[in-house]
Amino acid sequence: MRISPLPPLNSLVVFESAARHLSFTRAADELNVTQGAISRQIRHLEDYLGRKLFIRDKRSLSLTSTGMEYYDSIQQSLLLVAGATGNILQWQGDQQVTVVTTHAMASFWLLPRFNAFQELHPDIDVRILAVDSLKDIRHNEFDIALFFCHEAPADLTATPLFAENVFPVCSPGYLEKNPHIQHTEDMLKGTLLTLEVGEEWLSWQAWFRACNIEYKADAGPRMNINNYLLVIQSALNGQGLALGWENLVDDYLASGLLIKPVSTSVETTSQFLMLEPEQTARPKQGAEYFRKWLLSLI
Repeated sequence: MRISPLPPLNSLVVFESAARHLSFTRAADELNVTQGAISRQIRHLEDYLGRKLFIRDKRSLSLTSTGMEYYDSIQQSLLLVAGATGNILQWQGDQQVTVVTTHAMASFWLLPRFNAFQELHPDIDVRILAVDSLKDIRHNEFDIALFFCHEAPADLTATPLFAENVFPVCSPGYLEKNPHIQHTEDMLKGTLLTLEVGEEWLSWQAWFRACNIEYKADAGPRMNINNYLLVIQSALNGQGLALGWENLVDDYLASGLLIKPVSTSVETTSQFLMLEPEQTARPKQGAEYFRKWLLSLI
């Protein structure tokens, strides 16, 4: 929907400065224009509004009641615009890097390793944006993105980081309560913690198919969850069996908080990719350092 009515936008900046200083001369100095230019912009704005904004006499300048009310609103609006602009410009420096990835990748893989990068490059500021889907990166400006996918979007440069092995995991307590789970097909009678996403995460149905086992949705109880962090948390709570992605759950396996109830594993055809916008200028130094650090982890 079109935003209307909008006054001449240049005139708003001039009006805010003149109203703040109550002086056309000081506004002209601040904006680096002539006093005549200030007068013309104010007159243009008043003509558009059909109201006087200033009371002019030979020795002073003051706001009309309309001018005072308008000034309060315009100044607040310009402050919001300036704040939003500043937030963007803050992350345009050579030593500032924006990384976009999923909540799961950020929580289970990137953040546990991030201290190593900070120790190597303490002068580089990294902003990590967690999103739910690869589609969401279109809404964010970024230097590097980390996603699991079969093919990268056509307008991004992709560098493979690693493929994935996917296998069942559960808590030791869950396996103790379900001693009948000894073979891969036995898991069909367990509580399968199912991730409800439509992208390239491997489903239980696809996983069993890769193991040449017929998947029957009604064979046992299911718990459907739309977030992988919650899937793993449910597994840690002893609520069922989850599909573990090797590079995401390796710390939990090493600590013994999660275990593999069976040894069966499926290697995915998709990979975790490092995605970068096509460069039109020299890459940021910070982004180059972050890129090299990621590749050193492979």
